[in-house]
Amino acid sequence: MPGTNLTRVEAQERARIVATQRYEVALDLTVGADTFASDTTIHFAGQEGAATFIDLIADSVERIELNGTEIDPATAFADSRVQLTNLAAQNSVRIVSTQRYMNTGEGLHRFVDPADGEVYLYSQFEVPDSRRMFPVFEQPDLKATFAFTITAPARWKVVSNQPTPEPTPAGTKAAAQGADWAEQEIATWAFEPTPVMSSYITALIAGPYTEVRSELTSRDGRTIPLGVFCRESLAEYLDADYIFDKTREGFGFFEEQFDYPYPFDKYDQLFVPEYNMGAMENIGAVTFTEAYVFRSQVTDAMRERRVVTILHELAHMWFGDLVTMRWWNDLWLNESFAEYMSTLGVAEATEWTECWTTFAASEKSWAYRQDQLPSTHPIVAEITDLEDVLVNFDGITYAKGASVLKQLVAWVGREPFMRGVHDYFVKHHHANTELPDLLAELEAQSGRDLSEWSRLWLETAGVNTLRPVFELDADGLYTSFAIEQTAIEAYPTIRPHRIAVGLYGASDDGPVRRIRRLELDIAGTRTEVPELVGVAQPELLLLNDDDLTYAKIRLDERSLETAAAQLGAVEDSLARALLWGTLWDATRDAEFPASRFVEIVLAHISEEDASTTLRTVLGQLLLAAASYVAPERRAATLERVGDALWRLAVDAEPGSDRQFQFVKSFGQLAATDEQLDTVQGLFDGSLPMDGLNIDTDLGWELLIALAAGGRATAAQIEARLAEDRTANGNQSAAHARAALPTAADKAAAWASVFDDANQPNAIVRATGLGFTRANDLALIEPYVERFFAAVTPVWESRSYAIAEELIEGFFPAPLADRALADATRAWLDANASAPAALRRMIVEHLAGVERALRAQQADQAA
Repeated sequence: MPGTNLTRVEAQERARIVATQRYEVALDLTVGADTFASDTTIHFAGQEGAATFIDLIADSVERIELNGTEIDPATAFADSRVQLTNLAAQNSVRIVSTQRYMNTGEGLHRFVDPADGEVYLYSQFEVPDSRRMFPVFEQPDLKATFAFTITAPARWKVVSNQPTPEPTPAGTKAAAQGADWAEQEIATWAFEPTPVMSSYITALIAGPYTEVRSELTSRDGRTIPLGVFCRESLAEYLDADYIFDKTREGFGFFEEQFDYPYPFDKYDQLFVPEYNMGAMENIGAVTFTEAYVFRSQVTDAMRERRVVTILHELAHMWFGDLVTMRWWNDLWLNESFAEYMSTLGVAEATEWTECWTTFAASEKSWAYRQDQLPSTHPIVAEITDLEDVLVNFDGITYAKGASVLKQLVAWVGREPFMRGVHDYFVKHHHANTELPDLLAELEAQSGRDLSEWSRLWLETAGVNTLRPVFELDADGLYTSFAIEQTAIEAYPTIRPHRIAVGLYGASDDGPVRRIRRLELDIAGTRTEVPELVGVAQPELLLLNDDDLTYAKIRLDERSLETAAAQLGAVEDSLARALLWGTLWDATRDAEFPASRFVEIVLAHISEEDASTTLRTVLGQLLLAAASYVAPERRAATLERVGDALWRLAVDAEPGSDRQFQFVKSFGQLAATDEQLDTVQGLFDGSLPMDGLNIDTDLGWELLIALAAGGRATAAQIEARLAEDRTANGNQSAAHARAALPTAADKAAAWASVFDDANQPNAIVRATGLGFTRANDLALIEPYVERFFAAVTPVWESRSYAIAEELIEGFFPAPLADRALADATRAWLDANASAPAALRRMIVEHLAGVERALRAQQADQAA
């Protein structure tokens, strides 16, 4: 849409002209099923005689009044902006508009629960979507107070950033034309003004949500009300007491670490449908994906991830909400800080004490993958406009940044780091900052000059690789030992690292344990380690032990042999995660044959008890078997892996997380007649498995496997959906229908989302998952050309969230062949002037295919 893409230059100019003060936002949510009414007044100081604009995406604007003078909407409102001219020193603008509900997870999202027909609303504004709900100066540094007045059905719960007031009855209202509700009582909620805050973290959640209340005492003695909310049809699954317990643990940890009490009046956590991400840090009204309301069995990895997410969003209340970045180039600092602090808090304040293992297995593998794409960028990214921001919610912004903060804490010391963060909050509360503002406080507390550290770690892209280089004498003692650091030619930065080196050996009682550890600073391309001269070479030497720095590591030959033979026997979960990670890195880099990686995984995965590590490695196993092994042995490898996963499930402890994960992974690969017979037996109960409950969601996963294998029909999917007429059921049914293995089924799945622009985000996402699932890849080969023909029209006609779901979800990556690489490159060559954000998505797809081709060649040569 023209005009929607605010540039940094425009934002800087507007901030020079305008100083926002307060918003008065009145919304009527009783207009109908498609639109709602906004009547908003904005008070702001301005540069006399200047002109500026307000952001607004609306169906129509009925009235604009600036400083008492009417302005014609037909001339002032265009291209998602309301133009204002001849400003006074003090201004008041009132805009009355008709706004549209969204079903894309952006703006004010409207969802009708298929279980009971109830309507649920929630807002999602990051990055630029508060303008879909009310007119706003949509940039983070134009902070203001916000007073919301909401008219809605009287029986609804209405939640915003401030405590919910008692509603005032507003009479009875008949249903508008097209509404999906009958005559009902209406009420108005007039919220108190918020503290000074950025528009993107304002919030509105409304509907007949189930509410559970509690409270805690802040360190300054205030009572902080707590709330947990979800849809009525999910209420029986809401474990609110556990969520409150983790929230209290997080509050206590952060208030102590920051030495700064919780800065707002209340804390509500709302689990909402059709969500595009994990959660959003709206002040006092955090929204979460309702995938965190567990209606069926989930992995321990998912349970831990929920706790990490709870603490991540809570950390944002200080870092991001109390103090906010001036512009989106410092988005990484918000997210990286919250990711680092949430992992630290989960590890030290909850029962999930091995959370740094989880971080190494999941977050850092995401960071390393992202940092090796052609689209990699410095942690402090160059953000020229809003489209740049949207594609920068990535593994660098979150996981690499958090990894680098962990390295920074190791370098300056944890206590000076936390004291510096405290001083930062004290100095800049309710204001906007840039990176140097934080570094100044850390330098003052640590006594270290961070300018060079910042230049090397934050302002350059790419990941270094660390290797041990040594010589041995006849007795196996090191006569020299050094750590070699390399970087690729495109990103040649050599960085300083604080690392630990671990020496491991088999113990008398079996496990492989660390027998010696030394910690040191390394810099340059080669760092001598004289402490190891004269030391006997261990069975396993692990660089970056304890995962202090951000770098890929490589094993020497003896260590590699030990890992291949005894990885499952390594006692420490973090050390195992690092070993799994280095084997996977080497496989992705075509330095290690994918077939050998598959064999090592199958040999040792039964002993892995860290749930997130297990989930990560199983995902890598499936990708290696499907895309990285040589094409001529792919079918045999997939069959062997599927059979092995079933044996692992059978041998696993009944009812264990491992049993559950092995069954799920087996279902994803099942393709042979025998494997599909097993899936059918699990699904219909003729093959019971001790300790395994085929509950609603696992039943859907098995049915999807049967659909992909040609063992289920559309009628059977509809019958299953009739038994599970829920949001999850609708999404799983869309997944299953798209997985059906005929050309007609794939065509129908494609048309259902590319030709129909009204499908909600969650259905588009589920359909993509099913569409690209094909035991016979010939089914999706015809869609290479269709995909590239559709890319530009999709980008131009759909919202960002839906365009991303279609472009990411329907790229035929499972083909992983030269023809797909050629077609992808041809589109890039022919569309050199396409929007940068769109090109980035396609560039990343090409990089994935080319990496798979290199891995296939390496496997073929092995």
